[in-house]
Amino acid sequence: MVSEKNNNKVGILGGMGPEATVLLMARIIDLTDVKDDSDHVPLVVDSNTKVPSRIKALIEKTGKSPGPILVEMAKGLEKSGAKALAMPCNTAHYYAEMIKESVDIPLLNMIELTAKEISKQKLPSNKVGILASPAVEITRLFDDALSSYKIEALYPSKQSQMLKVIRSIKENNKGNGVCEIINSAATELNEKGADIILIACSELSLVLDCLQSSYVVIDSMDVLSKAVINFSNNGRQFNLK
Repeated sequence: MVSEKNNNKVGILGGMGPEATVLLMARIIDLTDVKDDSDHVPLVVDSNTKVPSRIKALIEKTGKSPGPILVEMAKGLEKSGAKALAMPCNTAHYYAEMIKESVDIPLLNMIELTAKEISKQKLPSNKVGILASPAVEITRLFDDALSSYKIEALYPSKQSQMLKVIRSIKENNKGNGVCEIINSAATELNEKGADIILIACSELSLVLDCLQSSYVVIDSMDVLSKAVINFSNNGRQFNLK
């Protein structure tokens, strides 16, 4: 029986990719203060690996929009009893408004929550270096969210290398120079004046250990995990204490 502490079930729009979906669940479990199974966050998960490629839709401009299937998933999760939604894919938040308009429950917006969390930090230069899919830069997902706090988003010059890394991780290949590329990009962002390195792709969250310890890092996956726990506990989706 679910304890009174955790009575808000959260639905996860997953499968983008499946390993990242499992990572979100694992982070939620790790960050939850529990004494028994019933203290954990109740989750209902749709790990739909058939969501159309965000890379093809937003970068290559050749694929179908993921929006309609994400809407179907959101509706299904709501019918399954979810009281809020979480989506462990930064790029898919390009379709966040479509999802929000399709259901009567809130979407714990990974982009907005992360921008808010970053705004709480003391940033000497008000600059954040973003490691993500090139689609994040193309769609200005974080640029727009951070600009409301007067924070500038910076990106590596070789975005094709970031896409190469993401494709490699999706192929379950975390070798192939992945760590070297990530650290090279982070170094470039540091040299451009970034106060913080933001991990803004769930595939990159899977290889977070690659980053050198000298970098100050915020992982959007951690921010979303905390928001899920807070919502389940008390329904306050933006309380990230």
